[in-house]
Amino acid sequence: MTTDTLTYRRARLWQIILVAMNALNGMAVYTLIGLASYSASIGFGVATLAVGGILTFTRIFDAVTDPLLAFLYDRVNTRFGKIRPLLLLGWLIQSAGLLAMFSWAAGKGFGVGMFIALYMVYVIGYTIVNMTAQTIGPLLTNDPKQRPTVGVWNTAFNYVVPMALTIVLNVVLLPKFGGNYTLEFLSVAAYICVAISLVGVILVSVGVAEYDKPENFRGTNRADERLKLRDMWNVLSKNKPLQSYIISATSDKIAQQVTATTIVSTMLMGILIGNMSLGTMLSVIGMIPSILFAVLGARYCGKHGNKEAIVTWTRNCIFANAAMILFFVLIDPSSIAHMGVTMILYVLLTLIGNGFTMCVTTANSAFMADIIDYELDRSGKYIPAVVTGTSSFIDKVVSSVSAAIATGCVALIGYTTTLPQPNDPMTTQVFWMTMFLRYFLPILGWICTLVAMRFCGLGKEKMAEVQQRIAEKKAEAKAGEERA
Repeated sequence: MTTDTLTYRRARLWQIILVAMNALNGMAVYTLIGLASYSASIGFGVATLAVGGILTFTRIFDAVTDPLLAFLYDRVNTRFGKIRPLLLLGWLIQSAGLLAMFSWAAGKGFGVGMFIALYMVYVIGYTIVNMTAQTIGPLLTNDPKQRPTVGVWNTAFNYVVPMALTIVLNVVLLPKFGGNYTLEFLSVAAYICVAISLVGVILVSVGVAEYDKPENFRGTNRADERLKLRDMWNVLSKNKPLQSYIISATSDKIAQQVTATTIVSTMLMGILIGNMSLGTMLSVIGMIPSILFAVLGARYCGKHGNKEAIVTWTRNCIFANAAMILFFVLIDPSSIAHMGVTMILYVLLTLIGNGFTMCVTTANSAFMADIIDYELDRSGKYIPAVVTGTSSFIDKVVSSVSAAIATGCVALIGYTTTLPQPNDPMTTQVFWMTMFLRYFLPILGWICTLVAMRFCGLGKEKMAEVQQRIAEKKAEAKAGEERA
């Protein structure tokens, strides 16, 4: 696609689809690591009370490894490219940690120290794979109309893969082991998930092969400089769009993780509504509408730009959640549990709200690619792993408080020694705390997004200028190399 003298780089659809197959790796590992507490308890004798603390520590370690990957990313340059070797290296480390944690070392008499060590090995490998995969989007295309399409395919696979894996593990495999999470079950599950993750890494490698070339990782400066620690601080302190994105994404992430906790779902579905299975039903029903909303959001991004899309869909999210609070105030929440008008209205409002949230997610994914290109234009350095790693580090550290927020809030209404249970009575305090955690807290996060985006000037027109300057600088640098 050409705009004036600028020719946009576009990927073929099959390449975008194969790259989105990273969901096979990401979701397979996500599904397996959800069983880590069973592996810790059964395979390594870790006390139940200690499991939570260990997993919290490893999440902090996970956050620290994200920005450190930038140095590895910068130094890997082989005749096979940069992306593919890193994906394979990360997969090997990740798989070794997972198979040892769930099979090779489990039940062999090792204790908590070995479990923590193996979990850290897995985290290092997963970070290499995941953070490398996050840099592929801006490499594939810089066309503002095509970039959101990458997010749509990612969304689709991120919905389908974990649902299919859950069925395979819990419906097909688990009954073969007596319906219990035994060491044998965990071992077989690990091999299945690792095999699926390998397929994902191979497909991503095929999809990115055409772009995994040294010339595509060069900046616009003629000097070839190694990444330094001050470069990371320079990105964080001077890249205003990145600062806006971090504030936006982090505030949204905290709210999303709080609403996703078992505590909040129990209060909403179990106490207020009185139908815990309704939440599961909605997740299945909402899969196709969510993907359709992602497509709608991608088209809006292509027409109006990613920043404007974030602002527009965030406002819609605020209106949707405000409408849901008003809906609960006006009705008897327990009536939602029975088929009728209130259930239908609740389902529709939930699907619409989730759809708007999906549009924001799609826009955010495409906007990160814009930020990477903005940094290339600003500093002359192509350092996508620094941008994504810095953002991911802050996001994980700050959002790690989500569980504490949920437990702290319910403690304010009397749950100091126990947690909410589905059969607990609905009181005024429970009702309003549920409304706050499930609907109003996300509104606060979205307000932070709107405020942050007011200080971000990276709109559609600005991005066109950025791409034009990058193209001119690269052409100038190439001409200089040829003359030299």
